[in-house]
Amino acid sequence: MTGFQQSEPARPTGPVVPIAGRRFHAYTAKHLDELTARAGLSPAERLAVRAVATVLPFRTNAYVVDNLIDWDAAPADPIYRLVFPQADMLPEVDVGRMAMLLAREAPDAEVRAAAHEVRMGLNPHPAGQLALNTPALNDEPLPGLQHKYPETVLIFPKQGQTCHAYCTYCFRWAQFVDEPDLKMSMGDAGLLVTYLLGHPEVTGVLVTGGDPMIMGAPVLRRYIEPLLDPRLDSLESIRIGSKSLGYWPQRFVTDPDADDTLALFEEVVASGRCLSFMAHFSHPRELESPIVAEAVRRIRATGAVIRTQAPLIRSINDDAAIWADMWRSQVRMGMIPYYMFVERDTGPQDYFAVPLARAHEIFRDAYQNVSGLCRTVRGPSMSATPGKVCVDGIAEVAGERVFVLHMIQARDPGLVGKPFFARFDPAAVWLSDLEPAFAGRFPFEPDHEELPGLWSQELLEPVS
Repeated sequence: MTGFQQSEPARPTGPVVPIAGRRFHAYTAKHLDELTARAGLSPAERLAVRAVATVLPFRTNAYVVDNLIDWDAAPADPIYRLVFPQADMLPEVDVGRMAMLLAREAPDAEVRAAAHEVRMGLNPHPAGQLALNTPALNDEPLPGLQHKYPETVLIFPKQGQTCHAYCTYCFRWAQFVDEPDLKMSMGDAGLLVTYLLGHPEVTGVLVTGGDPMIMGAPVLRRYIEPLLDPRLDSLESIRIGSKSLGYWPQRFVTDPDADDTLALFEEVVASGRCLSFMAHFSHPRELESPIVAEAVRRIRATGAVIRTQAPLIRSINDDAAIWADMWRSQVRMGMIPYYMFVERDTGPQDYFAVPLARAHEIFRDAYQNVSGLCRTVRGPSMSATPGKVCVDGIAEVAGERVFVLHMIQARDPGLVGKPFFARFDPAAVWLSDLEPAFAGRFPFEPDHEELPGLWSQELLEPVS
């Protein structure tokens, strides 16, 4: 099989983009006071931010700090808000409690115990996702795998459960805190292969996290290469979910193992499978650096496809012009707009959520102002327990104003693509806020008479 180094001359040519500070340098909670002072926060405001960071994870890096944040506009700058905790992301009483512990330099054990109590109120694993989506092999659960839809299995590599930087809105925040019981991970790709051999209905594997691209090339290979097993002839695609193009594009250009990583991508494509790099871009500024364009060019040169997605987040990208700009830039660079998501019902959702009516308006206005090449994007989509529910619009039907919805994906494949209706509610931010219109229940809800006692809120709350 041709390796990256040998086939490099056949690639599109172009200069390697230099960038200062090539070595990865992370900033963590211990750097928060210094960094937030740079944003002009007072000592009391900085203490409140540190208090939030005892509960929710914080991590960024020198590339984000030095190249993406407009410090003259901080703390209102959208990239600053994307990576730095905000004092009002948690209830005031919780922030005050944690701030008092920090101010009196309470023992670490006391701080961790208090942080745990606050986290348990933030729905870290909504709708029992560990129980509902975790598959089994020989009647033994496989933690670190998720099998929600027949065609797709997710794997959370053990070494990939961190990121180059954390998004403040991240619905997987529980993966990054210092509580092992909240994490999902698997260290043995062989178990995944064995599971797939017994499930030929699976046509795609999504390698997710955290961020798989935090792993070096040799470790990444240990998870990807087994999936190229000729016995897995039903496996058509491998997806890698990553924010690395936005937060550390050097991973594909100047990092020591950049070429080895791209050689692995080539091997996936040469096996006859589609390699889809699922890139997370939250704001157009993440696309502006020349090194991002070079990283995209190099990934695409392997034969991989890059699809883009992000959630709609209040105070960061809740503007139609931002999304239209982002989609156009992505298409110019050869990427495919894929999803606009709705912020999920976990962590600081109350802080970041945009009402569904407004979300539809933003999506519609952005969609109307881009070419057909950008209109591959779908949304606004809620990744809820029954499946991916898309808000298609707001209409008046039989004299009643309603949301028009359909399921892009569903646990029950028979529900995919079928429209249904919910009563219009301008304040609704999630599926569980909606009530069915013209029917006693939503299509994915069990019949109360046929299934007494099985109805529960878990069918409406989000999972991966």
